[in-house]
Amino acid sequence: MNTRRAVVTGGAGFLGSYLCERLLARGATVICMDNFLTGSPRNVDHLLGRPAFRLLECDLTGFVHVPGDVDLVLHLASAASPADYLRHPIETLKVGSLGTLHALGLAREKNARFVLASTSEVYGDPQQHPQTETYWGSVNPVGPRSVYDEAKRFAESLTTAYRNTHGTDTGIVRIFNTYGPRMRPHDGRAIPTFIRQALCGEPLTVTGDGSQTRSICYVDDTIEGILALADSDFPGPVNIGNPTEITMLDLARTVIELTGSASPIRFIDRPADDPAVRRPDTTLAATRLGWRAEVGVTEGLRRTIAWFEAELRRTEELVG
Repeated sequence: MNTRRAVVTGGAGFLGSYLCERLLARGATVICMDNFLTGSPRNVDHLLGRPAFRLLECDLTGFVHVPGDVDLVLHLASAASPADYLRHPIETLKVGSLGTLHALGLAREKNARFVLASTSEVYGDPQQHPQTETYWGSVNPVGPRSVYDEAKRFAESLTTAYRNTHGTDTGIVRIFNTYGPRMRPHDGRAIPTFIRQALCGEPLTVTGDGSQTRSICYVDDTIEGILALADSDFPGPVNIGNPTEITMLDLARTVIELTGSASPIRFIDRPADDPAVRRPDTTLAATRLGWRAEVGVTEGLRRTIAWFEAELRRTEELVG
């Protein structure tokens, strides 16, 4: 797909800012929409001087209008960290429902390709392992995490309805745990929390006994996967993630080793409905999109730690 003009909702967030960058590098004009509930203008500060980039502060749950042609709508607007969506439950549900409705309406109006950034959380605490796209999931609809899980499940259903009813060109990507530079040190997710704690000499807080697993994917790989789906006509859903599985305890130990920290590990209570396992079956991404994760866990963590070290130094200089 030769994208000339793209809209990225949630474009000042962690993943959204990388997508804006990559689309600009490919020669596209990019309209970045964000209400900065969890995203930050700082993530796209380096893009503001480019004539092909425009940053709009707007709430996607309200009226949305973009003048002119649009070829691609990438819908990433949502809180993604448990700490964020538990702090903003109503806003998370609204952007997953009303926000998705308005983003789909924009894509339909412009006859544009629409890509929904869904999540591995639609699988809940899975009874199938690894998770394939045909698995329907095991989600508690009234649990604390439901505000995010069910918002994304509804968004997938709405996206499918627009495709079937209106013929809108849609794709659904289920993103597994992604990490890398630009994550907020206090966003509550395991990797930024572990790295921040290790670099500050604090105990690394592992929930439960640390035996629960995640499959962590470096941001560059995730972005390539999202764009591979955007460039195709495949509706999905399709898993994008690194199938290398690691326990939270092993992840904490790896961060300690790579940072050279003397931090101990401290075990804390495990959150309600925290999934016991998480690993994508990425066969579909490989066969339909020619995509697979390339960056190994150790290399990805090294790059992320280096960024966090620089970020913490910058913060100390500002405070000092």
